[in-house]
Amino acid sequence: MENIKSEFQSLQSKLATLRTPQEFFNFKKISKPQNFGEVQSRVAYNLKYFSSNYGLIIGCLSIYTLLTNLLLLFVIVLVVAGIVGINKLKGEELVTPFGSFKTNQLYTGLVCVAVPIGFLASPISTLLWLIGASAVSVFGHASLMEKPIETVFDEETV
Repeated sequence: MENIKSEFQSLQSKLATLRTPQEFFNFKKISKPQNFGEVQSRVAYNLKYFSSNYGLIIGCLSIYTLLTNLLLLFVIVLVVAGIVGINKLKGEELVTPFGSFKTNQLYTGLVCVAVPIGFLASPISTLLWLIGASAVSVFGHASLMEKPIETVFDEETV
């Protein structure tokens, strides 16, 4: 229970650092970088500054991915519900009109059903799409968004 509370407080503190949409989508601060060094500098700064916003974007893309691949969503729900259902038996046998089943037989049956359907759900291509879309979105924004003018003066050495 303490772990859940600490995770919830961690999530709240992370959401507290969320930047406003006006600041995140400030089109006046978007420009083409002059060289690769400036791209690296912008990405390093913006990844720290907008980290919560980028996490939110990746979370939204993940939800979109699951909603567009309903078979994968079904497999995930099936596996989670199956594991929870088997754990509720607490080691007891499941007695049905067809016979009684031990927990290891139930787990084997769950694997035999979930793995073939899981292959049909194409989780690898879905994961690769999610990685690519997240990388393009995050690094594209981070490289095009200018750093505040104050940081330019902080970087200069005298």
